[in-house]
Parts: sequence; C-alpha cells; structure tokens
Amino acid sequence: MTTTAEEGGGGGGEGAVEGGEANAPFPVPLAMWDFEQCDPRRCSGKRLERAGWVRSLRVNQGFRGIVLSPKGEQAVSPADKDIVAQHGLCVVECSWAKLDEVPFARLRTRHDRLLPYLVAANPVNYGKPWRLNCAEAYAASFYITGHWAYGDAVMGRFKWGHTFRELNQELLDKYAACTDSADVVRVQNEWLAMLEEEHAQSRQTKAR
Repeated sequence: MTTTAEEGGGGGGEGAVEGGEANAPFPVPLAMWDFEQCDPRRCSGKRLERAGWVRSLRVNQGFRGIVLSPKGEQAVSPADKDIVAQHGLCVVECSWAKLDEVPFARLRTRHDRLLPYLVAANPVNYGKPWRLNCAEAYAASFYITGHWAYGDAVMGRFKWGHTFRELNQELLDKYAACTDSADVVRVQNEWLAMLEEEHAQSRQTKAR
C-alpha cells in the first residue's frame, strides 16, 4: 500500500475547476513538501504548482489535511471525505529511489495516509503498480474520497491524465464504495489475491 459524470462517484457539482483553466485557484488546498530529488521539468507536482494549484511547504510548516506519506498507518478512504473538503491534500515530492533520504519524522502532519494498490499511467512508470506520481496521488485520493470532479480536474492538466482513471476505474469504484480504511485494505487484498490467481493460472497454461 503506498497514491466527469459519476459512475459510482461524484459529478461536477462541487465547484470543480476546468482542467484547461490556467492559474485558476483550486477549490481545496493542495500542497507538497518538495525535496528536489526529481527533474523539475518532468515533475507533475511542479507543473500543478506553476498552474497555481499547489503550494510548496517548508519542512517546518505543518499541514492540516490528508498527507500521503509512508508514515501513514491507514489507507485513504471515503471516511476522509470531509477532511479533504475542508483542509485538502498534501504529497511528499521525492524520488522513489531516495525515500530513505526524506526526513518524514520532521514533517508536521495530522492525518497521514497510504494509497492502496493502483496502477500508474504517467509516462515514466506507465503500467507499474504503486508508482504513482504526485498528480496521480492527488487524483486517486480525490476519487477514493468521492470528489470525482476534483480528481478529473487534476488529471485534466496532463495529456495522459485520462488514462489513469481508465486503467483503474473498476478498482477506484470499489474503493470509493468502502466505508473506512479497513474496508479499503480488504478490497485491495481481495484484488491482489485475484491478480495472483490469474497469474498462477496463466503460468499453468503456459507450462502445458
């Protein structure tokens, strides 16, 4: 566990920002702690910051909303919907290869969360499970907590953005129908067990 119309989720009735609207303020706070480990030209968080949707935090600054962090002991879930609506989302912008260099213990957080299993659609890690970039992490959290229009708005900033929802729609619907973190983890584990069974059957078929 790590990151339009309503198909079991919300539509556009929550003050959503159009994806192509440059520098329009986002309806809820979006933030990131940026440890400058990634190429700023390819960083999705930096792109959203340039659009005026995300603000960078210093290490000593706190965040009152949901923080997607390895410190989390719960999965983001629909139970977090009100926290997201009131206080927003924050990510930690860093390299997957340099996680051990990030001072997570120094970050002042209240609601640390992990993202459940999802597949990345970004060009760097396309098709890889767990390897979401910042924009995908924001969007996934919005989708899971029922803020579907916000998630679509974030993904709308990227040419490949629509692919993230397409790759994960069935699983996102399942997560969004859960009640709390334990429910999300249960759904995730059932999904992973199904994938493992499919892989096992595929190996058996090839071995014949």
